[in-house]
Formats: sequence, structure tokens, C-alpha cells
Amino acid sequence: MNIYRNIELQKENQTLVLSVVRSARKTIGLQVCENGDAVLRIPNQLSADALQKFLDSEHAWIWKKVKQMQTRMEQRQETGAVPVGELSRDELEKIKKKIESRVNAYKKAMGVTIGWITIRNQKTRWGSCSSKGNLNFNYQLYYLPDELLDYVVIHELAHRRYMDHSKEFWAEVEKYCPDYRERRQQLKKYKLV
Repeated sequence: MNIYRNIELQKENQTLVLSVVRSARKTIGLQVCENGDAVLRIPNQLSADALQKFLDSEHAWIWKKVKQMQTRMEQRQETGAVPVGELSRDELEKIKKKIESRVNAYKKAMGVTIGWITIRNQKTRWGSCSSKGNLNFNYQLYYLPDELLDYVVIHELAHRRYMDHSKEFWAEVEKYCPDYRERRQQLKKYKLV
């Protein structure tokens, strides 16, 4: 990362250090890394005056976004999830076995077939199902309560019958997870990073 400069933003008794990085992008973007560092990515041609105007006008927005992102990181840590890059091969295998065992148990009970099962770090989803029956699951499910893992597995397997979120789809989910509404709400408390 080629840092153009560091900028300190003050708010009450807090200081936020932003690393400013120039790039070929056309817009300004804000990123908060897992370690809490904040990076402001700006277009190459943005002048120092324009940058200062942006910082002055968007001061509250920057603080709000950084706080939101830091809160998401704290929530993730509450799940006990270890960053995927720090997991050993044995730990990854343990995660895969647990998720696959739940998939195999429910696919048998639900009478559906599947393609491949892939476990990975996804930024926006707990799971997904392709039209070919390939299932993707977020490794972070391993760290959640078992009933939430089961809900996600049932949800994705129900897509083997209904590839939408129709009434029929939710009725299928409810057959195997009668309290799915409650579990769905619980799952929303956990944020992916």
C-alpha cells in the first residue's frame, strides 16, 4: 500500500489517524482494516484543497463509518471467529467436517441431492446454493451456536426444491426448522466482516 500521507481527525478527546492512499479510482473510499486502521483511498488527481474540503464536509460521516466498521469487527470477535488466515490446516478440517456433517444429516432428512460443498470466508453471506446444487458456507458458521448453523444449512438445502424465497420455500424451511423466524433474527445479530 503506497501511503500518500497520514491525517489526524479530532473529535472530542479522540484522535483518528487516516492513512491516505492515492490510486487510479474515480471516487473516494473508506476502509477499516481488521486491526482497526482506517484507510482513505482517493483519486490520483484529487488536489490537497479538494481533499481538505472533503474531510471538512464529511468529518461526521467518516467518524460514523469508522465506528460502524469497528462495531462490526467487535461483533465478529464475539462469535469467537479466528481470522481465516490464522487457522491451521487441522482447524480448517475440523470446521469443514462439522459443517459437512450437518449438511449430510439434513440433506438425508429433507430428501434432496447436492453438488459440491465449499467452505470459505465470505464477506456478505452465511451460505448460498447454486442452481446446480453446489453449496457454499461461510467458515464463521462454525463459531455460532449450533441452532444457527442448522438454520443456515436447512435454508440452503431448501433452495434445492425452491430457488427463490417464495411461500413454498419458507414452508419447506419451517418443516425442518419450526422456529426459523427466531433463528433468523438471532443470526442477524452477528455481522460478517
